[in-house]
Amino acid sequence: MHIYLTGATGFVGGYVLPELLRQGHSVRCLMRDKEKPLSAENDAQIERVKGDITRPKSLAGTMRGCDAVIHLVGIIDEDPGHGITYESIHREGAAHVIDEAQRSEIEGFILMSANGVRPDGVSGYQTTKWEAEEHVKMSGIPKWVIFRPSVIFGDPGPNKPEFASRLASSLVRPLPILPVFGDGRFEMQPVSVEEVAAAIVQALSSEISVGKTYVAAGKDRFAYNDVLDIIARGLGLGPKPKVPQPLWLIRPVIHTLGKFGILPISPDQFEMIVEGNTGDSTDFYNDFDLEYIPFTSENLGYLRDDRQ
Repeated sequence: MHIYLTGATGFVGGYVLPELLRQGHSVRCLMRDKEKPLSAENDAQIERVKGDITRPKSLAGTMRGCDAVIHLVGIIDEDPGHGITYESIHREGAAHVIDEAQRSEIEGFILMSANGVRPDGVSGYQTTKWEAEEHVKMSGIPKWVIFRPSVIFGDPGPNKPEFASRLASSLVRPLPILPVFGDGRFEMQPVSVEEVAAAIVQALSSEISVGKTYVAAGKDRFAYNDVLDIIARGLGLGPKPKVPQPLWLIRPVIHTLGKFGILPISPDQFEMIVEGNTGDSTDFYNDFDLEYIPFTSENLGYLRDDRQ
C-alpha cells in the first residue's frame, strides 16, 4: 500500500515509519520541514511533502494516490503563544487531515488517540482527542481504526517526549526524595512503542480491526510508586524515599503555577496522572500479532543514555 503518514518525525512516528517499510509499504510523509531527519533515511520508498495540519490549504492534493492515512500528530505540552494548543492540534488539525482524506477518497484511516478520552474528560487533552475520534467516525471514510494508547515507553531518541524519560530527567534522577501526588497508588499500564507501532501497521490490512477502537495498553498494571521505582532501577539507581503530597494541598498550587510553565507539569497532565491510566487491552493483544515487551528496568536501559 501507499501510506500517507503524519507525525513521522515524532516519537511514535519514528517507529511506525520503519515498520511500514519493513512490511513492504511505500510512505508519503507530511512534514512542515522537509529537511528534518527521519528514522529511515534515504529510502526509495519514502516521499516527503510539505504541509501543516493547522493550515488546511497546505494539505490540498497531498494525499492523491495514497491508499490509507495514519495520523499520529499529537502534543503533550501546549504553547498558546505559538498557536500550539490541544484545540488547534488535536481537534482542528485532526479534522483538517480527516476532511482532506475524505475529499481524496482515501479508503483507510488510522487515528492515534489516547486512553481515557471522553467528552467529559478531566483535561482538554482528553476532550479534544475524543472530538477527533468522533470526526473520523462521522467522516464516511470506509475503513477507520482508532488506537488509544496508555502511557507509551521506549527509546525516544534525542529531544522527543516520552513519559519514562521525562519522569527520569525531571524527578527521579535529580531529586534525593521524590514528592508523590496523593498516596501514589493510582495505576498505570505502560505499553511499549514497538507494540503500538506494530499494531498500527498491521491494522492497515486487517479486516477484523475495521471500525474498532483499541485500548493499547500493556498486560501489567503498576501503582505510580512502583513506576518510579522501576524507572530508578532503569537509571541504575535504587528506589528513592517518597513523600506523599495531599491532593487537596498540591492541586491548587499546580493549577495556579503550572499553567505559566513554572512547574515541570501542567494542570492537565496532573489531572490525567492522578486519575490513573489503565484499560482492557484484551482485543489489542487478540487481534494483532504482538511480542509483549514488559515495563521492566531492563527494558528501560535507554534511560541511562546521556542524551536524555
